[in-house]
Amino acid sequence: MKRKIITTVAILFISIFLVFACKKKKDETIDAPQAENSPYELEYGSLPQPNIPIDNKLTYQGVKLGRMLFYEKMLSKDNSISCGSCHNQKTAFSDTSRLSKGVGGSLGKRHAMAVFNMLWNSNEFFWDGRAHLLRNQSLMPIQDNLEMNETLENVVNKLNMNKLYSAQFNQAFGSSEITPEKISLALEQFINSIVSFNSKYDDYLAGKAMLTTVEERGRFLFFTEYNPSFPNASGADCQHCHGGANFENDKYMNNGIDDNTSLNDVGREAVTNNPNDKAKFKVPSLRNVELTPPYMHDGRFNTLEEVVNQYNLVKNSNYLDPAFQQQLPNGLQLNVADKAALVAFLKTLTDTKLISDSKFSNPF
Repeated sequence: MKRKIITTVAILFISIFLVFACKKKKDETIDAPQAENSPYELEYGSLPQPNIPIDNKLTYQGVKLGRMLFYEKMLSKDNSISCGSCHNQKTAFSDTSRLSKGVGGSLGKRHAMAVFNMLWNSNEFFWDGRAHLLRNQSLMPIQDNLEMNETLENVVNKLNMNKLYSAQFNQAFGSSEITPEKISLALEQFINSIVSFNSKYDDYLAGKAMLTTVEERGRFLFFTEYNPSFPNASGADCQHCHGGANFENDKYMNNGIDDNTSLNDVGREAVTNNPNDKAKFKVPSLRNVELTPPYMHDGRFNTLEEVVNQYNLVKNSNYLDPAFQQQLPNGLQLNVADKAALVAFLKTLTDTKLISDSKFSNPF
């Protein structure tokens, strides 16, 4: 009888232990301790070495806090939306709505850009480059009346009421004091930790995958210059704007989606006050482009096929970038098979690991 009681107690103890162990495992993304300010081990595959801000090095505690804030709905006026609401991991941290919904159902003015590989962005942020640093950009949606519509003072007050945040700010910055600057630095750290480098094309370059015949044709067209004198050897010349390991050039360009009469967004010009920047917008990375519809700064195109059709024959205007003017008046003259091949190649840039990686997911 005594042995039976001991066995029962032991089973009960083990059951209680397993319950707490499971709970700890579930919550460890938030609560598990790390050495204070221990350097974050950033993975970036074959991408060039990133230029991490010297005054905001990535640490495990800083990235952890930034991840919490990225998914924290208290950053909005009515606690209804977070950064992650408009930058969804499943769609490569983009929004599949043409215009994102803010507090009260208000709509933003432009399509939400995807936020990955920001460490390879060295020329301002947003479509028009109005934010100099990522930390500056991270606070603007909070205060935008079409987005989160909140004040930084209220955000600080709300976070101060949560002991979890007091402890985490202390872990990340050595002080439990919560300030807008610390919020911006933590968000910058987490967003900078979101890196995409595991696509089929990356595996192809590493000799781990083969492209299909159609994908290979698309690769040729993508990287080959436009040459109307030799149509059989002419390409789509995509690499001039979407080149390098991150498939972008970090510039602002007018890509001919509007002519003189249809233009209604001056883009970069509103920031620089330079008429030469009229209707210029940031050239985004084409990594994960399959996952990030709709396309362009205003989300006017729903499919990659529409995008390819646009570049096959751009609209002329007073502000069209010289890179496209050489294609006028007849355009690239891509046939149906060529267009399909380009789309097939673009889909090889999809990183399925990014959209399922738990270290980027909602920790709550």
